[in-house]
Amino acid sequence: MKSKDLNQLVSVYKKQLQKGDIQAAYTQLVKYIQKLKTHFSRELKSSYTCGNILQGYMDYTYFYLSNSYLNKSKLKLGLVLNHEKIRFELWLLGQTRDIQEKYWHLLRKTKWITQSEIPLYSIFEVVLVDEPDFSDLDLLTVKIQQSLTAVSSEIIATLKTLK
Repeated sequence: MKSKDLNQLVSVYKKQLQKGDIQAAYTQLVKYIQKLKTHFSRELKSSYTCGNILQGYMDYTYFYLSNSYLNKSKLKLGLVLNHEKIRFELWLLGQTRDIQEKYWHLLRKTKWITQSEIPLYSIFEVVLVDEPDFSDLDLLTVKIQQSLTAVSSEIIATLKTLK
């Protein structure tokens, strides 16, 4: 299959942008992530600190969560909205690529590593909410928080067994 040249891609892009739906959806998704971060900063403050929201190239929108244990281990968690799959994920990340590779090898025999190769941006990724329902954002926030709290506790418990 021949790939499209940039002019063809820009033509499709322009047509989609003229409809306005992509911009509206993207803006609303980012606003929701901002509200989620504010909510977690308040509700999870005894467990985590939240970093700034980072926006990728319409691929991921995320913010970091950290605590003293993760900081000492040179790790952090990322609460990620995967735009392509429209789902919320929790990523375990290292401060550097070397740290990520170290922990990927240490965790290979655990349930967290299911791939034969390390992901591009993380040590591993866990789906928190697949196919989120955006019609009730309060309920969605509760689901994400419950899943994040349970999964992150389990991840940290696993990490503590490695030392």
